Amino acid sequence: MTMKKPLLAALAAITLLTGCASVRESRVNPFNWFQRSEPEKDLAPELADLDRRGLVDQVVSMKVDAVPGGALVTAIGLPPTQGYWDAELVTDENTDQAGVLVLQFRAEQPTFVSPQGAPVSREVSAGLFVSDQTLEGIRQIIVLGAQNQRSSRR
Repeated sequence: MTMKKPLLAALAAITLLTGCASVRESRVNPFNWFQRSEPEKDLAPELADLDRRGLVDQVVSMKVDAVPGGALVTAIGLPPTQGYWDAELVTDENTDQAGVLVLQFRAEQPTFVSPQGAPVSREVSAGLFVSDQTLEGIRQIIVLGAQNQRSSRR
């Protein structure tokens, strides 16, 4: 019996001392807070992430149709020449107005010199589905072009 008490005391001491080594490197130790710095990935957008498409010259028409689960916003734009492609309605993240959804009408320029042509031959169209969750609290939708904008209100 007398041998068991020192053995238990020694085991308890060893367990406590091994725990001290792990506290030294743990997040519980306040001496470890904010001391080490690690290289982080730059949070600036990469060039590949930037949208290089320009705004369509004019927004000719815009329509908002109710569909199951949200609304479908469609717009027709008129660029200055033929050959514009990859048209898309892009959400403008810099909108500060409450209750307003601003969409930029963007299209890629042709890579070659193209004729101006008749306005009907230059038209590009784009659409965007907007969910009911996004539309919650939205009272107005605006589609921006380079020279004008069109809007629709509830």
